[in-house]
Amino acid sequence: MVFKLTPLTIENVFTILKNAIKNPEGLASYNINIEDFTLKKIAEISNGDVRTALNSLEVAVLTTPVNSQGIIDITPEIAAECVGKKKTLFDKNGDSHYDNISAFIKSMRGSDPDATVFYLARAIEGGEDPVFLARRIVIAAAEEVGLANPNALVVANSAMQAVASVGMPEARIILSEAAVYVATSKKSNATYLAINKALEDVRTKDTGEIPMHIRNAPANGMQDFGYGQGYKYPHDYPNHYVEQQYLPNKMLGTKYYIKDETID
Repeated sequence: MVFKLTPLTIENVFTILKNAIKNPEGLASYNINIEDFTLKKIAEISNGDVRTALNSLEVAVLTTPVNSQGIIDITPEIAAECVGKKKTLFDKNGDSHYDNISAFIKSMRGSDPDATVFYLARAIEGGEDPVFLARRIVIAAAEEVGLANPNALVVANSAMQAVASVGMPEARIILSEAAVYVATSKKSNATYLAINKALEDVRTKDTGEIPMHIRNAPANGMQDFGYGQGYKYPHDYPNHYVEQQYLPNKMLGTKYYIKDETID
């Protein structure tokens, strides 16, 4: 059975915080003055995480001195100090890890640099391994951009090496540069499709034998059996090209690489 667990809303968390102040087992024993606006701000920053919200409220109550009237007056400024930065709704070991990295890759593929940077930031803030992110950018450069802009792979690979050398927090800059470069590059998956189709043929078909004239003949006497016989060296011909058979007989006419219009 599969159950979808949806995040709590700000109103849900706000209600829980209100109850915590009134509950005898919670914070009811303290004389607390806190406006609904401040409670809602705590709920918003907690990003649906009740534990974070309750812990923040408790820290605010326990660390705020009682005023001359015996009241713990929690201002928005005090609450902000206790909450700190907004909690990232991201679990690098759970479903959100896969959802976020999927969105990151699809944003690069879809040529949306803003979404790309957003999901990159979400991953970084959630504690994702920067080298893992760099590897995904390298893969995207080859799979999504390909020969439409071969330099994307150079940039992505250089970024991966730099990220591994530099580390965080500066690695975020390198990751952003490489990811945006991939996102804004022309796209072609022609080489990706080509290798997948070729692998499928190799795995499932009788592809025949390698033509004798392009086989290697490392030992004396092998040429007598036809190894390497009749091979035409392309550089001996105009424009370094000459017509000759390379595919096995059974695979003649097969097309794997189909050039995209995006490739110059």
